[in-house]
Amino acid sequence: MGSRSDQRLCTMAQGCLKCLKYTMCIANFLCFMCGVGVLGFGVYMTISFKIAALTPSLAQFSISNILLITGIVITCVSFLGFLGALKENRCLLLTFFLLLFFLMLVELTIACVLLVYEKDIGDWVSKDLTTGLESAKGSTRNSTELLNDWDLLQKTLDCCGVKNYTDWGKNVPASCCPEKCDHPNNYRQKGCLDSMKTFFEENFLNTGISVIVLCVIEVLGMCFAMTLFCHISRSGLGYN
Repeated sequence: MGSRSDQRLCTMAQGCLKCLKYTMCIANFLCFMCGVGVLGFGVYMTISFKIAALTPSLAQFSISNILLITGIVITCVSFLGFLGALKENRCLLLTFFLLLFFLMLVELTIACVLLVYEKDIGDWVSKDLTTGLESAKGSTRNSTELLNDWDLLQKTLDCCGVKNYTDWGKNVPASCCPEKCDHPNNYRQKGCLDSMKTFFEENFLNTGISVIVLCVIEVLGMCFAMTLFCHISRSGLGYN
């Protein structure tokens, strides 16, 4: 009786671990495909759209660059998890676990920094936006690209300038007006800095929920990887 019950328990454990293994494979494969999609979209934006940054400090952090980096990270990490689970490779599973742990620490650190230094970050963004606006007033090719970005921002957020339309001086762009710029009263009165603050405040809850969901997914991925790693180590199966 004892041996039969032990065999049943062993069979059930093997079945659960197989289910865990293939669940990890499917989940990581789906993440890998999403990463490929994000990476492809980033490449498409890099080739098709030449978008300058609104501020000098964000020159290397355009939307296309962020999409490229995000796509590369997702594809690499998910590929490690998929291959490690499929081949039952302890080295790949441990690497997958450590990468997820590191990414979660980075996300939590960024969230804490944004909360603690909210006022300082606001002042820095204000100064950087002002510098970017002054560059957009120039007559160079780069200033033309910056002006196009400012036009897009002002139309999207229904704003004008950093604090108000007076930031543009005498050359107020047409994007500062909903219709015609024939009178200062027709200018958009709200500055883009206040509009951006309002936008982030309105989406703060959604952003927080997204970060929490992402951390939960990463914790589940770490738990699955470590469970599979420990089973392979105890049973002596798989590759080192």
